[in-house]
Amino acid sequence: MKLGIVGLPNVGKSTLFNAITKAGAEVANYPFCTIEPNVGIVAVPDERVKKLHEIYNSKKTTYATIEFCDIAGLVKGASKGEGLGNKFLGHIREVEAIVHVVRCFEDQNIVHVSGKVDPASDIETIDTELILSDLEILQRRIEKTKNSMKGGNNKNLAQELEIMERIEKSLSDGVNARTLHFEDSEKDIVNSFGLLSYKPIIFVANVNEDEIAAEDNEYVQTVKKIADANGAQVVKISAKVEAELAELEDEEKAMFLEELGIKESGLDLLIKASYKLLNLISFLTAGEDECRAWTIINGTKAPQAAGKIHTDFEKGFIRAETIAYDKFIEVGGSIAAAREKGLLRSEGKEYVMKDGDIVNFLFNV
Repeated sequence: MKLGIVGLPNVGKSTLFNAITKAGAEVANYPFCTIEPNVGIVAVPDERVKKLHEIYNSKKTTYATIEFCDIAGLVKGASKGEGLGNKFLGHIREVEAIVHVVRCFEDQNIVHVSGKVDPASDIETIDTELILSDLEILQRRIEKTKNSMKGGNNKNLAQELEIMERIEKSLSDGVNARTLHFEDSEKDIVNSFGLLSYKPIIFVANVNEDEIAAEDNEYVQTVKKIADANGAQVVKISAKVEAELAELEDEEKAMFLEELGIKESGLDLLIKASYKLLNLISFLTAGEDECRAWTIINGTKAPQAAGKIHTDFEKGFIRAETIAYDKFIEVGGSIAAAREKGLLRSEGKEYVMKDGDIVNFLFNV
């Protein structure tokens, strides 16, 4: 899973990136500090993996991961090459989802690129640039498709053209492609266009440290209204708090969060929101050699899940021995006890994986 952290200059993107990846990306109080995207791999916190490691005393413990890309700040005119526009837009094309950081705090010491804190205007600026970029791509593709159709009637091209013209009309009205409804049969076609405004999005409302546990300020409320209209989620984060948490050990983190009056770190909330956004779940494998979480799309069947581990597992799939994590813990973390109580199931090729399934795949190649 690859997420792109975007936003106007000086909204806290790089501070947040540093905090959640500990990758040491440069942070500075001037536009375009981030030119090439910094990339960091983050382990997905999962208490289930930790518990399985304790039960098996495994030699190796492997968590699922997310790749975060800190992409350069955007300015008006990016779709026409202003600032680092073309590079910025190119980097967004490479990610699966967008994490749009919006400044929701006042600080006289940190300049705002447009002179004042205005979340609605900030979001509109980035939306507009993505839409303009998409329009340019679509219009070229529409022209090319029409020329290709002159040679004869092509049903597939006709369907493609109809979808493109539908999206073009909406984009011209300032409506993001992600807010449009498409039939299942159309979604692969839309994905093939590579539209920036079709990528799923999470808004991160970056607030001051003393506002993280307080009621939403007017800026956060504005972001939430816009997110609701886009069918998107909002995660309220204080990049400063996340930076402090990044320096602490687990016990200290828990105490710090308690002092702040919050239950989870912003990173944990962001990861949960990302999984939900991209419709992802994790299944687990456990043993003395390794305990591991594997990320799959919700709805994946057992053979394809097995293929995440090794292609041979999918090719020679026989069955999956599986038990829900909660049931496994209920019987004291014992496969023998689970088998005795009839909780260990034998599932075939049509079994749809569930989040938290502990699985042993049987195969023959």
